[in-house]
Amino acid sequence: MTELLAFRPQGFKPGGKTPTLLAAKWLKFMLKAKSPLQEKLVLFWHDHFATGISKVIIPSLMGLQNQLFRRHCRGDFRTLMKAVNVDPAMVEFLDTARNEKTIPNENYARELMELFTLGVNDENGAPNYLQEDIVQIARAFTGWRRSNKAATFNTTTHDFNAQFEGPPENRGPKDVFKSTGGFGASGIRYAGSGSPFAEGSTEIDAIVDILLAHTDTDGKVTVARRLARRLIEYFAHPEPALAYVDDVVATSGVATSWDLTALLHQIFVHDDFYLSSLPAGAGTKKSVKWPADFVITSLRMLKGKLVGRESSVRGGEFRGLADHMSNMGQILFDPPSVFGWDWETGWLSSATLLARYTFASDLAASSGNNGVKLLKLLDLDDPAANAGAVVDAVTDVFGVTADLTTAERAAMIDYLTDGSPATPVDLTVYEVREKKVSGLLCLVMQSPAYQVH
Repeated sequence: MTELLAFRPQGFKPGGKTPTLLAAKWLKFMLKAKSPLQEKLVLFWHDHFATGISKVIIPSLMGLQNQLFRRHCRGDFRTLMKAVNVDPAMVEFLDTARNEKTIPNENYARELMELFTLGVNDENGAPNYLQEDIVQIARAFTGWRRSNKAATFNTTTHDFNAQFEGPPENRGPKDVFKSTGGFGASGIRYAGSGSPFAEGSTEIDAIVDILLAHTDTDGKVTVARRLARRLIEYFAHPEPALAYVDDVVATSGVATSWDLTALLHQIFVHDDFYLSSLPAGAGTKKSVKWPADFVITSLRMLKGKLVGRESSVRGGEFRGLADHMSNMGQILFDPPSVFGWDWETGWLSSATLLARYTFASDLAASSGNNGVKLLKLLDLDDPAANAGAVVDAVTDVFGVTADLTTAERAAMIDYLTDGSPATPVDLTVYEVREKKVSGLLCLVMQSPAYQVH
């Protein structure tokens, strides 16, 4: 596990003049990445700090944000949060660039607490913040702007302390969390240096430090609990036990160190992480694969290759990968809202399942075009094996052998042998290898077992 998490973050920045090309570049990098875990984490942060090109407009800003997530994906969460505060794409997306001291814009302040750090309510259902806190934190983020070269900077339009000594009392110093967070009845005050330029940076960094010190009604560090839960839900399964969440927070020390690598390590070695690996059945926790997972893992398993500027699959309709994923309900660099994508059953509908099946069909059809050596891929010593062995070899490739029912396995054998299960399957015959076995690959990718992990 230590070795898995020891990857050196790569500095790749996807580029492209259109959203489709931008997504295609990232998908191609995902496929070739030496550390798939890094890309899995970048995707998590892309959803967690959901930012869409439909509002940001400028592809290069989205590429820079993607690079930021790659650089900090397993590092210090405090550092990541402070970087996101002034990320050019985020400054555009949640209107920090339009946050004025005379009329503060509350968009970023609200999502900073609701989605990025605290969550609306704690584990006991108690509110983690009030509207008053949103108003005060919004004032701290006034005055930030973006240059034409994508740099962010603070201006004199920031609501800074020295400018508002005395009345009106709601300007200058800001007081937050008077009712929540464990800071006491007077809350906590933050104020900068008196210089409008220095104070802007000082205040937004102070906001992050305060949020990370916030405690819930159990006396636990609020952000650490929520962050651990979200990562468990992403990597393992939905609705993890609170004991699992609290165990990994405690053993990793993340509530004080904010070391994401330590937190991930404890998540991955915990016994509860492996609950979803049990065969499908009552009580087994399974998680629906994201379209990106479904697409990239399938390509990796079949050693698939992409062609052209739009990273097209070399089979079927030769459709671009971003197009396939859009039909599955996931447009990279453009999540549906600031809440990101709907997870689990939100990925599944008649239309999105049909899109998954279409991709599976195209990828299976590309096995000949890709030059996949099926005999080597399936690891069968006997090229004239019995049908059951071939089915098991294919399902082993996709990791679903234990999750198939007896009836599903029998149906696949019948398909492979045209209803004559005792007939050997000779993989040296082109028609068998390129049609029947390719069809079997498609069936396995379309199976319910393969839609979850």
